[in-house]
Amino acid sequence: MEETITEEAVIEQQIDLFADTLPSLDDMQQLSNAVNAGESNQIAFAQQIEQKISQNGAKDCLTVGIGLYILGRYNEAIEKISKGQDCKEKYIYLAYAFRKTRQFDLAIENLQKSLGYGADALMVTLEKCAAYRLASDFVTADNELKSCANFENISADYHYQLARLQEAQGLYDQAMDNYKVALELSPNHKKALFHLAYRCDLSGDEEAAIDYYKQIVSTQPAYLSVLMNLAVLYEDMGKFDKAAVCIDKILRSHPNHQRAIMFEKDILSSKTMYYDEEKELKKTRKSQILETPISDFELSVRSRNCLKKMNIYTIGDLLNISEAELLSYKNFGETSLREIKIILDSKNLHLGISLEEQQFSAGMSDLVNVAMTEENEQVLSKSVDDLQLSIRARKCLQKLNMRTLGELIQKTEAELLGCKNFGVTSLNEIKKALTNFGLSLRNLD
Repeated sequence: MEETITEEAVIEQQIDLFADTLPSLDDMQQLSNAVNAGESNQIAFAQQIEQKISQNGAKDCLTVGIGLYILGRYNEAIEKISKGQDCKEKYIYLAYAFRKTRQFDLAIENLQKSLGYGADALMVTLEKCAAYRLASDFVTADNELKSCANFENISADYHYQLARLQEAQGLYDQAMDNYKVALELSPNHKKALFHLAYRCDLSGDEEAAIDYYKQIVSTQPAYLSVLMNLAVLYEDMGKFDKAAVCIDKILRSHPNHQRAIMFEKDILSSKTMYYDEEKELKKTRKSQILETPISDFELSVRSRNCLKKMNIYTIGDLLNISEAELLSYKNFGETSLREIKIILDSKNLHLGISLEEQQFSAGMSDLVNVAMTEENEQVLSKSVDDLQLSIRARKCLQKLNMRTLGELIQKTEAELLGCKNFGVTSLNEIKKALTNFGLSLRNLD
């Protein structure tokens, strides 16, 4: 895999957002790709923006606003671009920022305004289609596409937007066909490649997914999501070294990328799984203690006979009976009780401890059930797709037949980690996503 674009590469492109003449839309997209190819690029670009952010001229407001959009500071971008000079770039980037903040009506309104300043009609129609799709207005999105159907044999972007709309409607086979047509018209269409790879991965065609992802990685700069998804696929296939290369590539350009950092640990643990001998020995010792026969201890004849009649033969049996139950048995008195307590004290145990644990667990289950009934049913009935998880986490939930948030929160961390290829990275991702809905996994502690 080739190196990601560095800060020097940005300079070599000589795309100056703040030049006298505003760069073209294509050049600004290239600049955005370069800026977000690495943390050092982002920091350097952010410093440029901060130096100019106090300037209030119409041209300065426009360029600074576009820069803020590139950095992902969408609300600030809207405020600044709105004060910029009127031109197609102003209304297109305003539309992009409104779309990012899910203000779809305003996004469409500004796309329409851009036509009055010379914006390309096909591009505007396709961007409006994307806005309608994101707003789940599939009928209007479809009508927008039909209005430019005469471009179906020449425009890769047309087929890409058609595929995205079909995918949003669950027409996955048709979507894949249109992604492929887009690639026939434009072999390096990164977005079509990415979504085709992602769809192949979700449908179980991992080899095809890897091939498509590798095509994207061979270009510069590669999407971080591509490298992450590729790493997941490689790890699933047991190709840990290749997965590590992908993660290393991310961390070299984005050293503070939290998902990549966690995933790197996940890969390392997969490569160095070991048998915890000390933990297993503790389990064995505990079992041995619980299975120890009462006959191994010095008890009075009366105590021994009483325990035998009560079918108590081991230390473990004593943990399932209370003091009151013992004392209620005929001929079992305080003297016998003291003998039993001395035995259990020597093992740091006491009568009825197992019963207490069972009652505690039952109480916790009751609390969970009460919480479930009191929770907003609308939230619990939401699909797990609303969590917007990575491919691996989504696959594991599919294997566990987890379809709603209500079903998911009844699972414990241990149950999820027991799923094949489900690691700490995916667990942390799910836990974080659930907190956004005020939910959490079931806890047995």
